[in-house]
Amino acid sequence: MHAEPPSSSIRVTWWGHATVLVDDRARILTDPLLTGALMHLHRRAGLVPHPPPRLDAVAISHLHMDHLHLPSLAQLDPGTPVLIPKGAAGLLAKLPVEPVEVSAGDVVPIGDATVHVVHAVHDATRWPWGGPRGEAVGYVVQGAGTTYFAGDTSVFDGMGELYPGKLDLALLPVWGWGPNLRGEHMDPAQAAGCLPMIDAEVAIPIHYGTFWPRGMGWARKRVFHEPGREFAEHARTTAPSVDVRVLEVGTSTEVRVSPRGA
Repeated sequence: MHAEPPSSSIRVTWWGHATVLVDDRARILTDPLLTGALMHLHRRAGLVPHPPPRLDAVAISHLHMDHLHLPSLAQLDPGTPVLIPKGAAGLLAKLPVEPVEVSAGDVVPIGDATVHVVHAVHDATRWPWGGPRGEAVGYVVQGAGTTYFAGDTSVFDGMGELYPGKLDLALLPVWGWGPNLRGEHMDPAQAAGCLPMIDAEVAIPIHYGTFWPRGMGWARKRVFHEPGREFAEHARTTAPSVDVRVLEVGTSTEVRVSPRGA
């Protein structure tokens, strides 16, 4: 009688907006936003997070200020590698971190994991009127399991072909940054609609319910509180086999995975 092979796990902590700590043979922090305010926005959910210790890398999906936030990156340990879209490393010139420019198709070893840089569809500029450019990307972290961090993206052809193997976990944006959804984002129904394409075992909605314009707590409260639950409701129809986990800001979950080839 053969013993069952040991299982491993991916541990993730959602710190709000698009900031997630992925711990799977490497500790990788996505799009860190580690402050209580951002321009006219303020944090309305969860505590202001401290920079996680012992990071192996940071993964930046695109250049918008709520994803590439320089004051948050300035809090990280000197020398921390920061994966950033190609052409934008100069934005980090005054920080003690180590920029690593990447494009879709790149594969980067981080700790005992491998990070695959994948395509995304989102505005490439730093500011609404222009400025530095860097094509938006997503990331697949391959450790014991595989975690897809979509960053900001709209649904696109080929989304199901981002990664050649099985995805254990998908971190999907289900809203934008405020009361209105502008530009190339996914709403809860669109995010749930992409689940059959990406074929992940577990999905976690992110990019909602954290920051809100000052003085507008009364405005469209549903789109602050509800996108995660709405995503889960749509997913029950579009992808009933997917385990959807709606996290509170500042909480963690563990996704059990079987060793590859088991």
